[in-house]
Amino acid sequence: MRLRHPDGTVVHLGYGTNVLPAEDVEGLIDQVSSYGDRLRRHLDTDRIGLGMWLPAAAARRLAADPDSLHRLRDTAAEHGVEMVTLNAFPYAAFQDEVVKKRVYHPTWAEQARLDYTLDVARVLAALLPEDAVRGSISTLPLAWRAPWLADRQAHAELQLKALAEGLAEIEAETGRTVRVAFEPEPGCVIETIAEAVERLEAADRERLGVCLDLCHLAVGFEDAAGALERLDAAGLDVVKVQPAAALVVDDPADPDARAALTAYSEDRFLHQVRQQVGHRLASRDDLPDALEGRRPLDVRSPWRVHFHVPVHADPAPPLRNSREELRSSLAALLGGDVARTDHLEVETYTWSVLPDGAPADDEALAAGLAAELDWVHRELVALGLTPLD
Repeated sequence: MRLRHPDGTVVHLGYGTNVLPAEDVEGLIDQVSSYGDRLRRHLDTDRIGLGMWLPAAAARRLAADPDSLHRLRDTAAEHGVEMVTLNAFPYAAFQDEVVKKRVYHPTWAEQARLDYTLDVARVLAALLPEDAVRGSISTLPLAWRAPWLADRQAHAELQLKALAEGLAEIEAETGRTVRVAFEPEPGCVIETIAEAVERLEAADRERLGVCLDLCHLAVGFEDAAGALERLDAAGLDVVKVQPAAALVVDDPADPDARAALTAYSEDRFLHQVRQQVGHRLASRDDLPDALEGRRPLDVRSPWRVHFHVPVHADPAPPLRNSREELRSSLAALLGGDVARTDHLEVETYTWSVLPDGAPADDEALAAGLAAELDWVHRELVALGLTPLD
């Protein structure tokens, strides 16, 4: 889906496919055809954006096998799917029964992470629409926070230098620009915008930047307006944005709230919890730790939980989602005279573990994804953007 900002920028909006479990090229091609058709039908549009997640093995094959890459590109064209952004955060098996901290491996101190990301970049350069200005790839915020000593940071900086050089080579070979965006996340080496500025100080500003996940920002009690000030001062661009909503608990001492929250305490994904206490954040690495761990989180002020919940729908009371924070951040990014990003990827990857149960089938899931896209699309139109699809 495309919209035009008042400054003339074409803004691309799509849905991230890490909500889907495909691990091989054939599965990815099936996603493009089946979900491309379903989403276009639900949204009554001729073109739909997908922010494809490429598992490492599939990315390697696509980058090395022109026939497979052509099949994927041709299928996308046939089914009205455009891909301007790809997700290279999870390396593999993101919809396994248990993921948790495995999603942060390999780290940016490891060669496998660099090789994988450059494979994804080569694939994206071939998939980009002819009239797209550039492509973007989101990646993990270097690693989980521990262990991460000075030697690992130094090695990661060498890896990022090699990444920028590899992206420049891809552009020289293909004529297509691809940028990589590091995504701050609670608990990681880059958790906050301040840490993004610090840890990416040596990063190539032309090729590398930041992905703002608006769920992560809300969990960390940050917002896009403040983030933009810090990033501008450091010369770091917002390469990509993920409009996403966090779970909010206004009164964690309320028995009804705790009972409702317990339903979100599940085994597949990590659900970091943050609480503002004066000028600092109290934290727990996962929701069960906050509720009933050795040191349960204090209940005297609100909690925000890293559980991506559908942006268009309220969770069961007394819980809520961070929709108002999401609106505020979208306004800061796209409601002004200048568009501060042009790639948006809705990314609620948790549909399979929502307390009400996973959608009954592919059609029900597609209806939910389409409802989220429609909500974000309407918010962008309300900010003054003009639909192009």
